Amino acid sequence: MNSLIILRGLPGSGKTTLANILSENKWPVFSIDSYFTDPKTNEYNFQFDKNHLAYKNCEDQTRQAMQNRTEKIFIDNVFSLDWEIEPYFKLASEFNYSVFVATVENYQGHKNTHKISEEQIQKMAAKYKVKLL
Repeated sequence: MNSLIILRGLPGSGKTTLANILSENKWPVFSIDSYFTDPKTNEYNFQFDKNHLAYKNCEDQTRQAMQNRTEKIFIDNVFSLDWEIEPYFKLASEFNYSVFVATVENYQGHKNTHKISEEQIQKMAAKYKVKLL
């Protein structure tokens, strides 16, 4: 069974760390943040005007992995709004992947590594929806 595992949560919750642990350095991990991270220096440089390109890049990487029939694919993004996650459900349906969505909570009290203000995180939290049924 091919699986798409989506890890969602607010900045600093540990999504990327968990995705990397679960992928066991064997399966791909895609995220919007990767687009803004220099692979050589690991420096993060968010540019709002390029955010749409980051979303497209993450979707394209996921599509390519599905076309290659990659057994497990991990995605870690905030996904606070339905429109952000919807394309991945469509891809999974198109390529017959099972989808698992897990929300990562910040019980450990970590701070986000991207210097997102507490005010901005509170705005994200206010919009965040969890689908339990």
